[in-house]
Amino acid sequence: MPTTVAALPHQHLHTVEDYYLMAESGILKPEDRVELIEGVIVDMVPIGSKHGGVVNRLNQYLVAAVANRAIVSIQNAVRLNDLSEPEPDIALLKYRDDFYVEAHPGPSDILLIVEVANSSLSYDRDIKLPLYAQHNIPQVWLVDLNADELWIYSQPQHGSYQKKVKNNLQQPIVLPEMSGVEIDLSDLF
Repeated sequence: MPTTVAALPHQHLHTVEDYYLMAESGILKPEDRVELIEGVIVDMVPIGSKHGGVVNRLNQYLVAAVANRAIVSIQNAVRLNDLSEPEPDIALLKYRDDFYVEAHPGPSDILLIVEVANSSLSYDRDIKLPLYAQHNIPQVWLVDLNADELWIYSQPQHGSYQKKVKNNLQQPIVLPEMSGVEIDLSDLF
């Protein structure tokens, strides 16, 4: 069983409110690339060119596929609870007229999370995936840049995804909770 961030000993866990107060007071600077995971402020790995290119390509494909039926959010926060506010590479969100100006999206707003990983692969798979499953995010795509693979996780139950499929990218992928919307990722890599 993987160790979660919150299971490590001798920690003072921070709430989302603490996290924002640290930013407002200058403890966390605007250029700091961090996210709050289970009460722990975690440094995010710098984005390499392949990572950025794959995120850009996925963004273009998703925006074209969903048109005005959903919002494609790139590297923005999602608030899972009072102790976790990750910044996934992509979040496909239920459409809202205010585009989430009033508050970050929560679990019930999220249709799909996409994490693109090379050096962060074990962190994304072992820490963030169970967190997303715990909050019933319907589907997560884990893009493994080391192996040029796309893994699709679905059916969250009891803090883990019951279905894990390596997609061969030869057939269009049906987007979760968006009947009839498919995306062709055959040239993702």
